[in-house]
Amino acid sequence: MVESDMNKVAPVALPRVTDQTRALHASLQIVDMHGDTLLWRRSLLDRANRGQVDLPRLIQGNVALQIFSSVTKTPKNQNYDSNGADTDNITMLTVAQLQPPKTWSSLLERSLWHARKLDRAAAGSDGKLRVIRAPAELDRLLADRAGGKKIVGGMLSIEGLQDMEGQLANLDKLHAAGFRMAGLAHFFDNEVAGSMHGVNKGGLTPLGVQTVRRMERIGMIVDIAHSSHKTVAEVLAMAKRPVVSSHGGVQATCKVNRNLTDEEIRGVAKTGGVIGIGYWDAAICSTAPAAIVNAIAHVRDLVGIDHVGLGSDFDGAVTTGFDTSQLAAVTQALVDRGFTPEDIRKVMGGNVLRVLRAGIVPQ
Repeated sequence: MVESDMNKVAPVALPRVTDQTRALHASLQIVDMHGDTLLWRRSLLDRANRGQVDLPRLIQGNVALQIFSSVTKTPKNQNYDSNGADTDNITMLTVAQLQPPKTWSSLLERSLWHARKLDRAAAGSDGKLRVIRAPAELDRLLADRAGGKKIVGGMLSIEGLQDMEGQLANLDKLHAAGFRMAGLAHFFDNEVAGSMHGVNKGGLTPLGVQTVRRMERIGMIVDIAHSSHKTVAEVLAMAKRPVVSSHGGVQATCKVNRNLTDEEIRGVAKTGGVIGIGYWDAAICSTAPAAIVNAIAHVRDLVGIDHVGLGSDFDGAVTTGFDTSQLAAVTQALVDRGFTPEDIRKVMGGNVLRVLRAGIVPQ
């Protein structure tokens, strides 16, 4: 009941997908940098009548790799402006879902539980879902897809490193469980970094500086989505590997505080990173594919086509105009805007694949 109310598809008018675009879409290696499906109690393997992502719909949408985020804590009365860290909606959800009792009181255990959920789904998928932890696994996935196999990769990410529970050693536990990307903060300030939606909105803490350095060393991509402007500036100043903003928008096309400024977009591009554009109203001030493309075009025009990709935030308590099975509508919107097939390949997945190959290798 809770999920049905929070992960909605409110259909919008989608562009008519031409036969030519459909053929192009079928040839793409599509990557979505952010989906929160693991938070909810439903099977990834079965087509659901709620939410926005499951394996059948990923296959229908021709998604090559879905990055699944672990959400471990959200504040009551969550908003984009100011949230404290003293309340938590997820605890009640873990109990209601009858998760293992150790997840009721430990944010670290909640993320490890999400990793086990993805592993179990892959094990029961008859080879249609593979967990990706290394570049060689990614390359095998793409080669098999190019050979005609209808398969999808899943990679683990983290939405806010409060799940480290203040201990740097827990970052290595998360990496060992398969996590290869992590956002530093979510909707509140934590022990690592200030949030765009926190009370103080500060920068990196001393632990946060250690964490960014450790992430780069062990091969975890740093994600600045939800981070405060101060945190973003400090991360971009110290980054030695590509940084991403996994999901969100840009202030030039949608003036919302969590979206990136042009200066921040330039900073991400300077690291070699990618901006993932979301599909919900607060990211693009619409839910139409054309609005997604407006944001993509702005990033392209500002820093070049190599630094923009997709970051849906599907199943992240957002309302979208379509689900992952309908991604050909985004490809058509890019075609309608005049993007070349080569540029569409980069936007729909190529750029993120480049960053992943470079970023998940330990130094």
